[in-house]
Amino acid sequence: MGTRRVLVTGCSSGIGLAVAVRLAKDETKRFKVVATMRDLEKRGPLERAAGDLLNKTLVIQKLDACCEESIKECINSIPNRQVDVLVNNAGIGMIGPLECQSITSMKELFEVNFFGLVRLVKEVLPDMKQRQSGHIVVMSSVMGIQGLLFNDVYSASKFAVEGFCESLAVQAMKFNIKTTLVEPGPVMTEFERKVYEDAEIIDLSQTDEETARIFRDIYLPYSRKVFTTLGQTPEDVAEQTQKVITAQEPPLRHQTNRLYMPMTALKHADPTGRLPLEAFYKMIFKHDTVFNATLGILRMMNRRKGKK
Repeated sequence: MGTRRVLVTGCSSGIGLAVAVRLAKDETKRFKVVATMRDLEKRGPLERAAGDLLNKTLVIQKLDACCEESIKECINSIPNRQVDVLVNNAGIGMIGPLECQSITSMKELFEVNFFGLVRLVKEVLPDMKQRQSGHIVVMSSVMGIQGLLFNDVYSASKFAVEGFCESLAVQAMKFNIKTTLVEPGPVMTEFERKVYEDAEIIDLSQTDEETARIFRDIYLPYSRKVFTTLGQTPEDVAEQTQKVITAQEPPLRHQTNRLYMPMTALKHADPTGRLPLEAFYKMIFKHDTVFNATLGILRMMNRRKGKK
């Protein structure tokens, strides 16, 4: 297989930046990367990370996933409109009690996380079908497999992404097009930091006192512990993404964090849904000591893994 052109969205920081740079730095020069972002004024970190590969194996383009015209303009600027691999990474987050979130902000989240993906796939899919080749790689989340406390709307958007891709994958196979959902757990990025910074100052006046207390005194400290223990770096996720892209037979789903897998395995262990529901409830509200002990064990496993 020759050089493949890879279009990556959301490359101003975090996972998108890490994926674009890793592919551009591939020693065997298997990729030409079109790294895109909505606001080109934020291109500085990507330019610095790309270094002398800029305008060689990596070019930066403007692309707003919420604008069909912007997507079309970007794809049309690529020679023969040839996108061999689409890495859909652009996304926004939202956490907090449901009563404190506006319908407008929920719609904005779906515009980026779900409809942004749909717009991109709608644009590149006909060309991939015509060429009888291609790979659609979507940055999903473990929250597309299993809902999480106070992540109702974000998780819903990722469930939508998973359903869309799983359905489309059947048709895509007929045209020799691969589909992969990359499912990270907690990732330590500027994206995540911003989401949690906003959560610290969220107006909780629209919800009851008990829900506000649970969010402020239980959920936020719980999340910080999980991120400290299980959090991956964007580079970790980029490495896993490259393996998926270069695999002979890429999987439909790929979880990047082995330490998080026991949490998602609960869902498949009980089709009624009671097991994961009760496990998460007890872990959060009833067995704080067990939760902390479990995180301690996972932290130790993580350190051992890092030393190998």
